Amino acid sequence: MQSTITSIEHYFSTRKRTEKFCQPLSIEDYTPQVVEHASPIKWQLGHTTWFFETFLLNKHLKGYECFNKQFNFLFNSYYNNVGKRIARNHRGVLTRPSVEEVYKYRHYVDRHIELLFSQEVTPELHELLTTGIHHEEQHQELMYTDLKLMFYHHPFKTTYEKGGSLLLDSNNSALEWIDIKEGVYNIGHEGTEFCYDNELGRHKTYINSFSICSHLVTNEEYMAFINDGGYKKFEYWLDEGWAWVQNNNITQPLYWEEIDGKWYEFTYGGDQRLHPQGILAHINFYEADAFARWKGMRLPTEFEWEVAAQQFEWGKRWEWTNSAYLPYPNFKTAEGALGEYNGKFMINTMVLRGASVATSPNHSRITYRNFFHPHFRWQYTGIRLVK
Repeated sequence: MQSTITSIEHYFSTRKRTEKFCQPLSIEDYTPQVVEHASPIKWQLGHTTWFFETFLLNKHLKGYECFNKQFNFLFNSYYNNVGKRIARNHRGVLTRPSVEEVYKYRHYVDRHIELLFSQEVTPELHELLTTGIHHEEQHQELMYTDLKLMFYHHPFKTTYEKGGSLLLDSNNSALEWIDIKEGVYNIGHEGTEFCYDNELGRHKTYINSFSICSHLVTNEEYMAFINDGGYKKFEYWLDEGWAWVQNNNITQPLYWEEIDGKWYEFTYGGDQRLHPQGILAHINFYEADAFARWKGMRLPTEFEWEVAAQQFEWGKRWEWTNSAYLPYPNFKTAEGALGEYNGKFMINTMVLRGASVATSPNHSRITYRNFFHPHFRWQYTGIRLVK
């Protein structure tokens, strides 16, 4: 990771934003875990706090005493360097510590972070603080998507917000095709602003000429794919994707449901009529790729996306690319636990570019490389086509 100096005010505004998101929740909403890849809200509150305690306070604040030594086991996510941890699919069994205790933990760490940064600190500490802030911002987005999935699994599809307008931004760009000339382009992050290590290793890449769509695929466009038997015709699907469709009896995007001949989508306000011109969301790589094949087009590579991104609006949906998540030339894994942040996941995942309506403010940039396994679709993911 690299970054410029971050203010302690940025730290506290980030922490407050996390807690503000939780204000409408009942105590019972904090603990359930409906699937392994979606973590409970309470666990995420503890984990983001553990990050600051582990990487800043334990190592850099003289005389610091851990709030609770058991929390290292409970709230470590995947850092082997830090020690053993609870199994990921067991995070939902943590009825204890209580929600109240986790908030006490957060505020305890906040006070000590403030104490640490009231002293003279090094550039390394500022970099660690910045990484922790961006880490919490990543979890803020996960809180939105994990909570939505939990509410969807409730027998009565409970709601977070009355009216359901939250994260329903459907403003799309006008449809036009943007031509990009063949050539050698620079790819990757440059400058001193914050970025993750997987964005580093700026390098040159040759790209053939292509045309990319200025707007994202809409619900109406995807409905045409469904109506044409898109989920029933194997010829549009990668073999692994077709197996996923068959094994899981998939017939439509996540959160879509046909009721009495009319289509609805689940939102934070419950089921609402599907907006035809709304921007498609919550589809996985297999679905995105199949739709592109049905259209006689394809998904962009992450390099094509980065080259073209300055010429179209982005940020409403994470956009699937046709690029496997791999290291850039000269990528170096950092020493210690933070070296586990990105590099060890460079296998069996696909790159997504952009951001989404759930992404925290100022937590997006053209070089950002998000990545998920191709079958996941609980994020605000969408499609941009190339021909």
